[in-house]
Amino acid sequence: MLKKLMSGLAALAVAGCASVTPQDYAREKPVLDLKEYFNGKVDAWGMVQDRSGRVLKRMTVEMTCTWVGDTGTLDERFTYADGTKETRVWTIRKDGNRYTGTAADVVGEAKGEAAGNTLRWNYVLDAKREDGGTIHLDMDDWMWLVDERTLVNRTTFSKFGIRFGEVSIFFRKR
Repeated sequence: MLKKLMSGLAALAVAGCASVTPQDYAREKPVLDLKEYFNGKVDAWGMVQDRSGRVLKRMTVEMTCTWVGDTGTLDERFTYADGTKETRVWTIRKDGNRYTGTAADVVGEAKGEAAGNTLRWNYVLDAKREDGGTIHLDMDDWMWLVDERTLVNRTTFSKFGIRFGEVSIFFRKR
């Protein structure tokens, strides 16, 4: 009996350590294609939370998205609840189900893979600190297409493997 219990617990422990990949969503519909979804005007709203779950910032985002061939420009205009504004302009390249991207505050290149209704996107953000400096944060970005107009985005940010918080953004295509 004890042997059975131990092997069952070991199996659960191994299964719990398996990480989720975009391929786990390969059969989910509708299929997420950034070139199709982020084309035209998109509105968004969301928040930034620290690792305890406390909301640090709330924001709305207006996006204008255009594509020429397999290269897209995503112009994001953030307005925070405290009235501050920020702009991020992404240049995205599509290669099948893989995406790469750059932006002024992204260190190097973002890389992502889509499958089914999901995209996982990783990059290093040169984030502004409250003291005016910056910090390089590792961004682990997941997007799920809920329906043809609605996309949910959850990003965890960390440094040296230590999770500092999350960003949640909800997109609605016009």
